[in-house]
Amino acid sequence: MKRLKFAVLVCVALALVFLPAGGFAAKDTIVYGTTEKITDMDPASAYDFHTWELFYNVYQGLLSYPAGETYLVPGLAESYAISPDGKEYIFTLRKGLKFTDGTPFDADVVKWSIERVMALKGDPAWLVTDFVEKVEKVDKYKVKFILKNPVAYFPSLVASPPYYPVNPKVYPKDKIVRDPSELKGKKLVGLGPYRAATFKRDQEVVLEVNPGFYGEKPKNDKIMIRYFADATTMRLALEKGEIDFAFKTLNPSDIKDLEQSGKYQTIKGQGPYIRYLCFLCDSPPFNNKVLRQAVTAAIDRPALLDKVFLGQNAPLYSMVPRGMWSHTDGFKTVYGDGNIEKARQLLSSQGFSETKKFNVQLWYTPTHYGDTEVDLAAVLKEQLEKTGMMTVDVKSAEWATYKDNWKNKVMPTYMLGWYPDYIDPDNYTAAFAGTEGSRGMGIYFSDPLWDKKFAEGQTETDMKKRTALYEEIQQMWTDEIPTAPVFQGSLYIFAQKNVRGILLSPTLQFNYGPINKEK
Repeated sequence: MKRLKFAVLVCVALALVFLPAGGFAAKDTIVYGTTEKITDMDPASAYDFHTWELFYNVYQGLLSYPAGETYLVPGLAESYAISPDGKEYIFTLRKGLKFTDGTPFDADVVKWSIERVMALKGDPAWLVTDFVEKVEKVDKYKVKFILKNPVAYFPSLVASPPYYPVNPKVYPKDKIVRDPSELKGKKLVGLGPYRAATFKRDQEVVLEVNPGFYGEKPKNDKIMIRYFADATTMRLALEKGEIDFAFKTLNPSDIKDLEQSGKYQTIKGQGPYIRYLCFLCDSPPFNNKVLRQAVTAAIDRPALLDKVFLGQNAPLYSMVPRGMWSHTDGFKTVYGDGNIEKARQLLSSQGFSETKKFNVQLWYTPTHYGDTEVDLAAVLKEQLEKTGMMTVDVKSAEWATYKDNWKNKVMPTYMLGWYPDYIDPDNYTAAFAGTEGSRGMGIYFSDPLWDKKFAEGQTETDMKKRTALYEEIQQMWTDEIPTAPVFQGSLYIFAQKNVRGILLSPTLQFNYGPINKEK
C-alpha cells in the first residue's frame, strides 16, 4: 500500500534467532499484543503500518521524530543544508557509527541504500523516486540529495523507512528480502535503539536493547511482541495479564467493554488514519465516473460507523483528514450520506434500472484491518443495494493476494486504509490520483491537469497558495472520485495499570523506548 510520513540513532544488529513463541518474559520485558502481521523485512519493499513500526525501532533515518512528537530532530545526520533553489539537500552524517558487524556507517552506505530502493522499485519506492533525481557522495560524511523539484516537506520524507540506510554487506543489492531465512545465516543489521533477538513470523518477535546505541537508552530491556490470530484471543490475554498492552486491532465491542471496565488504561490516538473505497478507473465499469459517483452517493457513513464500529470512528468527506490544514467537507456538500435518490438518478442516466441492475464487485481483505472488515463489507453491500438498482458481489482475499490483485487489475472496487508517510495533504492526494501514485495503488487514474496541480502543490512554498490549491483539488475529487473517503479512524491502546511511557504521535510513529513498568 502506498503512503503514509515522519528517531535518534544507533548501532544496531538484527540477529534473528528462531525461538518458540510465548516464551517467559522477564519482569523488565514489555509484552505487547497485536493482531497485525509482518510483511517484508526490507525497507525497500515493506509498506504497511506494523512492519514500519518495527523499522522505526530497529533502524534509523537521517532525521527522526522523538517519541510522541511531530517535530524532526537529527538522527543519523547531525545537520543538513538546503541550496537557495531548494533542489539540493546536503546532510552531514554522524562520525564513528558502525553496524554491529563492524561495517562503518558513512556516505557510501547512504548512497548505496537510496540507489538500491530506487532500483528495486518496491511498493514504497515512489517516496524516493517521485522526488529524488540522484544521490551523490560529497565526502566520507556528507551526502547530497538532488531533487527533481523543490519539495517543502522533503525532511519529513527523509524520516520515512525507504530512506533508512541498510548494511550493504547484509542486504543484497538486486533482491528484496522477503524473509530473514533468505539471508542464509547472515544477520539483518540496522541502526536503531533495538536489535532483534527472536523472529518467528506471526508468532513472536523479541527486540532487545542495542548496547551500542549512542542516544537515549530505552527504559526497558526487551520488547516482546506476541501475534494473535484474532481480537478475542488478544483481549483474553490482556485480561489474564499475559500481555502488558494491546494495540491494533480490538473489536469495537471489546473497546467499549474495556473502556467501561476501568481496569485498564485507555490510550486513544487521534490521528490521520483514514479508510476509503478505491475504484479501478481505467477499466469497465468504473472507467465511467458517473458510476463512481452513484456508488459514492449511496454510502451512508454515520449509519455504517454506528453499526460496525459503535460510533468509535468519524465520518470522512475528503481524502485530506479532518484537523489537517486545507481539509474541506466536499463530499458531504455534494453527496451527503445515503443519498439514494441521487444514486438512482445517476444510475438511470447510464441506462440502469430496477430490472436492469448495475452489478458491483466489492473486495475486502479479512484480517489486515481487523475482524470488523467483513461487517464493513456487508454494510456497504446493504447500502448500495438499498438503491434497488445495484447488486453487490462481495469478494475477499488475504493481504498478500489482495496486493497482487490491485496490481493485476483484478478488483473493480476495494477497501483500503491509509497511515500517512508524511504529514502533508500531498500524501493524501498525489499518492492516489497522481499518475504514478495511482498506478501503485491499483487505481490507475491519470490526468495531466491533476498531475500539474500536484506538482504545484509540492513545489509551492506560500502556505496560502498551497491551501487554496489543495482545496481546489478536493473539490475536483468530488467529481472524478478516484477514491471515495469513508471514515477517519481512532487508534486505541489498552494497557495494564502499571505500564508507563506509551506515546502515540499524530505522525503515527510508535517508539518503544519510553515504555516501562512501574515497580
